[in-house]
Amino acid sequence: MVTFIPFGERPNREGVLYARKLLEKEGLLSGDVNTVDARNPETLDRLVPSDCCYVIGEHLATYSIVGRLRPSSLISVDAHTDLMHDYLDHGSWLAYSLEERRVERAVVIAPVLMIPTTRRTELWTRRVRIYPALPRTRKTSRGWKSYCNLTNHGVGGVVEDAVGYLGKDVYLTVDLDVLRPEYRIARFQHGELTLDELLELLGEIVRTFNVVAFDVAEVSDRIKRSRAGKEALIEVFRLLMGG
Repeated sequence: MVTFIPFGERPNREGVLYARKLLEKEGLLSGDVNTVDARNPETLDRLVPSDCCYVIGEHLATYSIVGRLRPSSLISVDAHTDLMHDYLDHGSWLAYSLEERRVERAVVIAPVLMIPTTRRTELWTRRVRIYPALPRTRKTSRGWKSYCNLTNHGVGGVVEDAVGYLGKDVYLTVDLDVLRPEYRIARFQHGELTLDELLELLGEIVRTFNVVAFDVAEVSDRIKRSRAGKEALIEVFRLLMGG
């Protein structure tokens, strides 16, 4: 069964409802299809079903999904780490999922924005590894050290390191803002990947890991006016559904 969660502000809600119509038109929805309508995480925690596939609006919905499924490990493909640790929202859902043990370990692949937005904001760093899209460095007790990243290490190098950290069974969440601006999907900042690069990464993840369930996140109403965005959603969904 596929569950659609039109969660968040109006653009995200309308985007998810449009995504359902688009995927139905493409013949990619078969069997039971469910829509869960909730306006806050507390309600969504109660209503979200156990499923294998979710299409969601605001990424905060993944916090409720993993609260239901309780996966041991999680992969987030995202332009942002979502590891801010000030209050629960779409920029901190992963930090709080780790803190509350909704998931034990996580990796974030392809982020380009990793720095807290204010001096008061802390970045959660425990039980998570970050694999940026572009070369980045971090400060350690032994000086500055480079992250394993997609540009220098390739998809194979990143996935090989991630499977050694996470094990085989994972929940996968794909934030479509990981794509470049020309896809016109995300409402805010975009990532650095082309659709071909994203599909290569997801294909390697699917071949290497046992993906127990997945979601496609941050679908907004901008997709209605974006041919490239529609294609991206269709191709990502098709790949992850095994089509």
